[in-house]
Amino acid sequence: MTPRWPSILWIVRHGQSAGNVARDVADEAGLERIVLDHRDVDVPLSPLGEQQAKALGKWFIELPEKPQVILSSPYVRAMQTAQLFKDAAGYAGALTICGDERLREKEFGILDGLTVAGIRSIHPEQAEFRANLGKFYHRPPGGESWVDVIFRLRAMLDTISLHHGGKRVMIVAHQVVVLCLRYILEGLNEAQILAIDKDGDVANCGLTEYRFAADEGDGRLVLSRYNVVAPLEVCGAPVTVEPDHMVAARG
Repeated sequence: MTPRWPSILWIVRHGQSAGNVARDVADEAGLERIVLDHRDVDVPLSPLGEQQAKALGKWFIELPEKPQVILSSPYVRAMQTAQLFKDAAGYAGALTICGDERLREKEFGILDGLTVAGIRSIHPEQAEFRANLGKFYHRPPGGESWVDVIFRLRAMLDTISLHHGGKRVMIVAHQVVVLCLRYILEGLNEAQILAIDKDGDVANCGLTEYRFAADEGDGRLVLSRYNVVAPLEVCGAPVTVEPDHMVAARG
């Protein structure tokens, strides 16, 4: 009988992006908008982000267990991270990186590209709505709430269970996706996941790992480590712990 869950599930946030860098510049200059030449979906990795993705792959070379399936957000920064990881990990055979739009970044709608200062200045009503509703339930016009992200991730996990049970699976995605997957897999509530989020950002190329425990009820994935940056440190890549380039993701 095929197991319901992967034997191991790794969840990785993409490496530092050009958007992360642009956000820092906008914040330091007190700008209302983050200056970028790309749509959010097309924002690439920074040179440092490329180094981080390669470092993670090099760390996996020494491990006896490697991903048999790699699923990625279709956003450029995530797909680049997955490809650089795969190349650096020394895969001899064919391994396809499967893009899945359900792993995409949280959509910010009319707040797309705004700094926190920009939201307060241009859309003060949205800043007020968010303060009243909380980031978990607030949905900006044209965008998503965390709950919306969770809804699509539940469907994505059903697909993984159907097609990749018993395999070693890696997901490469975004900070909110990492947190929302924790919410689902661990059966957390709003307060619990927001407390984890408040403790600090998910590191670029930070590694979260779940292992299948057959003796847990009818079998489930159990968290074995969260937001580990040792692979980067061992391989000499600088660690960056930054919010996604859309500051509205954290506030």
